[in-house]
Amino acid sequence: MLDQVRQFIEEHQLFSPTTDPLLVAVSGGIDSVALADVLHKLGVQFAIAHCHFGLRGEEADADEDFVRKLAKKYDVPYFAEFFQTKAFAEEEGISTQMAARVLRYEWFERLRQTQQLSYIATAHHQRDAAETMLLNLTHGTGLAGLHGIPAKNGYIVRPLLGIGKEELFDYVVERRLTWREDSSNDSTTYQRNRLRHDVMPVLRDINPNLDQTLQYTAERVGGAEEIVRRYVADTAAQAQTVEDEVTYLSIVRLQATAAVALVLHELLRPFNFSYLVVKDIVAAFKAPAGRQFESPTHTLVKDRDQLVITRKNLARFGTHQLMVGQPELIADGLRLTATLREAEGFTIPRGRNETALDADRLQFPLTVRRWQDGDWFMPIGMKGKKKLSDFLIDQKVPLNLKEDVRVLVNADGRIAWVIGHRPDERYKVTPETEQVLVLRASKA
Repeated sequence: MLDQVRQFIEEHQLFSPTTDPLLVAVSGGIDSVALADVLHKLGVQFAIAHCHFGLRGEEADADEDFVRKLAKKYDVPYFAEFFQTKAFAEEEGISTQMAARVLRYEWFERLRQTQQLSYIATAHHQRDAAETMLLNLTHGTGLAGLHGIPAKNGYIVRPLLGIGKEELFDYVVERRLTWREDSSNDSTTYQRNRLRHDVMPVLRDINPNLDQTLQYTAERVGGAEEIVRRYVADTAAQAQTVEDEVTYLSIVRLQATAAVALVLHELLRPFNFSYLVVKDIVAAFKAPAGRQFESPTHTLVKDRDQLVITRKNLARFGTHQLMVGQPELIADGLRLTATLREAEGFTIPRGRNETALDADRLQFPLTVRRWQDGDWFMPIGMKGKKKLSDFLIDQKVPLNLKEDVRVLVNADGRIAWVIGHRPDERYKVTPETEQVLVLRASKA
């Protein structure tokens, strides 16, 4: 199987195994465990990223622990993110599965950039592509949906896409690899699981080579899509401008194209707008300025003669972790640097954006997140605890700035520092302190 994967990488020019470092998405399931092992055997440099969506309790905690140990086994960097998935899904009015997808890929891309990695690798294989193609067809789809899962999509690569599920299973058994089973994969509550367990077996009775047949069909559809893509690229060159992460689309230029809704849907695909919403956007071309449209990741406003697209702030639904020995963490516009110092002769800093904590009282990983209702800590100099909401009122933090206040949380769940405001009494430097962790916060 290693030769097959190596050939697939070369044939589709996914990345250079010798020079391109990857961020590998690992859930702990059989597919992602196989991917990590294959890349390791091929000598690819990579880091592992694991998402905890807060949906499966202790089972998800055990998954995270398993993947952390897997990263240690391969001696590669490890990153974990803990999302407030249900809160995001409810706020955006989307399914939990869609919310998880949006949150993880947005985090993967931020992580890829901050860690200076070349590509994001996922463990999708041939059967996943077949299921996706049929699921898209069931929901109604354009050309992109009919080619299933592309081998390469921007910075996302899928080295196992040419491998069958049976081959993957044989590989992990031969290599004596262990993996985690996700109990939600057996639930037919999810549409993909219903397709996988109830529909696909019937179709395979009709065509035992169904996965491969759909792969060949997807390749032909991909060729047709390439023709459309070039037309869309020409339109984008004339209609689209980007300034300070804001995208502008000229309505006049769009109206001059053939099949306006189709072209606009392709232009808005990176921003996750559905075709139905795109049709509403086209219908609003002649409407007064100010109409607003939402996708899970972006907001689009119809101005007088242009469409204005901005990114939503998704990072507030996640957390960021500082590992032991990690010198710097970039988290949603915040840069946090960490330096370990000997306590002897150390002078405690006095600036608001800098603090010193007793390193021996800290338990890693430390977590950076936005404050939440119910948070409390013991402000240094006080003996009792105080609600963080009350503390911010006492500090006269303006209402529109409160949501940006972040906290550094010890691994035991206790707040060690309200960043930019006050450390916690329980982690202060004392005469008994031997090592000091110096933390500095600034804009990224």
